[in-house]
Amino acid sequence: MGYKDTIFLEQLLYNTDKDYVINQLMNIDNHLLLHYFAANYNWDNGLEIPTVILDNEACDLGTGLLMFHYADGYRLLESLDGIASSSLEEWKVFMKKIYNKLLSLDFKSQSISFDPELTKIQKYKLKKNNPDLPEVLISKSLGKEIDIPKI
Repeated sequence: MGYKDTIFLEQLLYNTDKDYVINQLMNIDNHLLLHYFAANYNWDNGLEIPTVILDNEACDLGTGLLMFHYADGYRLLESLDGIASSSLEEWKVFMKKIYNKLLSLDFKSQSISFDPELTKIQKYKLKKNNPDLPEVLISKSLGKEIDIPKI
C-alpha cells in the first residue's frame, strides 16, 4: 500500500463526519483498501460503516469473513439462536446480512485470504453443536494472504 493510500485511510478512519466517511467508502473500488479499512476500524463505533463496506461491490469474501469475525460472529456460530435472543438490533441485522452473504458467496472477488484462526478444538466444538455449520464461516478463505498495516 502506498503512502497516499495510507494517508487516505488514516483520514477516513479518524474522521468524525460519518456521512463523509460513508460517501468515501461507497466510492472506493479497491478491495484492498476496503479490507485495510475494515481491519483497522474501531468496531465500538457501530455497524453502519461496516454495512457500507459489505454493500460495496468491491468488497472481497476475505473482507466479509474478517468483518463477520470482528463483529463477534463466533457468538453466532456457538448458537444460531443467539442472534434472536440478542437485544442489539443493529448487530442482529448486520449479522443476518453478512451471514447470508457469506453463505451464498455473494462477492465479486475472492482474492484476499482471511483466517479466523480458530483452533481445532474450537472448530470441533462448533461442528459438534451444529454439524451443518458451513466451512466458509470457520475456515481460512481462499486468496492471497496479505499483511494488514496498523493505521
